[in-house]
Amino acid sequence: MDKPAPADHEIHHLIARRWSPRAFDPAGGVGATEMMRLFEAARWAPSAFNAQPWAYVYGLAGTPAFAILLACLVPFNQSWAQRAGALVVACNRTLDDKGAPLTHGEHDLGLSVATLLLQAEAMGLAAHAMSGFDRAQAAGALAVPAGWQPMTAIAVGLPGDPALLDERQREREVGPRQARRPVTEFAFEGAWPAAD
Repeated sequence: MDKPAPADHEIHHLIARRWSPRAFDPAGGVGATEMMRLFEAARWAPSAFNAQPWAYVYGLAGTPAFAILLACLVPFNQSWAQRAGALVVACNRTLDDKGAPLTHGEHDLGLSVATLLLQAEAMGLAAHAMSGFDRAQAAGALAVPAGWQPMTAIAVGLPGDPALLDERQREREVGPRQARRPVTEFAFEGAWPAAD
């Protein structure tokens, strides 16, 4: 489903087209080749000091790994993500090689995830990043090592029919995109504006 962003300023078509659908085609599998292309895009994201403090654990639909990842999602997200072709948990490194806090790990993981999401859009895949999952459960179930933390879950697959969703989800799927704050509310030249 095409739902381009109603942008106030010209942006690249991949950015305008990217959104977070919940309708996935349950018959449309995603294979290892597609996942490696997504992770290759994630690999080339900007990274402070080239630290690349990100890692991804994934499972393809129909595999035990997929079932483990699905069980980590909150029930609402399980209800629609069960039809995805793959599930992913993105993790960021929290400590550097000397054991000191890695202050930019979450930031760099975000850049990596954004690059992955844009690659998915370019490939005609639907991708939906989500915070609704149990991080502690994911850390244990996925054997995430010390010094790393699960940060984001992502469902990936072929776009599906919104009729597969429950009524509330379907309304959001086919409805207009939610409004975003205008640029003037978050981009300030020179300094943050004085409070009124």
